[in-house]
Amino acid sequence: MIDKIVVYSDGGSRGNPGPAAVGAVVSYPCGDKFELSRYIGEATNNIAEYMAVYEALKEIAKRFSEKELRRKQIVCYLDSELIVKQMKGEYRIKNADLLKIYLKIQDLISLADKVKFIHIRREKNKEADKLVNLALDRAINLKSKN
Repeated sequence: MIDKIVVYSDGGSRGNPGPAAVGAVVSYPCGDKFELSRYIGEATNNIAEYMAVYEALKEIAKRFSEKELRRKQIVCYLDSELIVKQMKGEYRIKNADLLKIYLKIQDLISLADKVKFIHIRREKNKEADKLVNLALDRAINLKSKN
């Protein structure tokens, strides 16, 4: 039996490029849930979106052995239609920085039995979006205090 891991991820920047962060909610088959909220520095929205997927998958890879991952299906929900279409191979990736992250993601998803990328509307991704904004608010507040 294949276990399913569900990922809701989001990335964003204030300005494009600007201060950027990633957020993700990962739900494991056993019922455990992991939340990721991390500032990533200056970046574009698209880089932040890609980094959110990468960071979530990296956390999943830390939790399971390669043998265990071979029995997992990972379903990634994103509100970035561009990233979903690029991950599915429907759109080419022209930006070199995005391509580097895409290739890192490919290395990680090759470990699982199956990985699907599904586009969802923004309002269905509120938890991940909230985590992005929390990381951005924390980082901006820290900078303003210094």
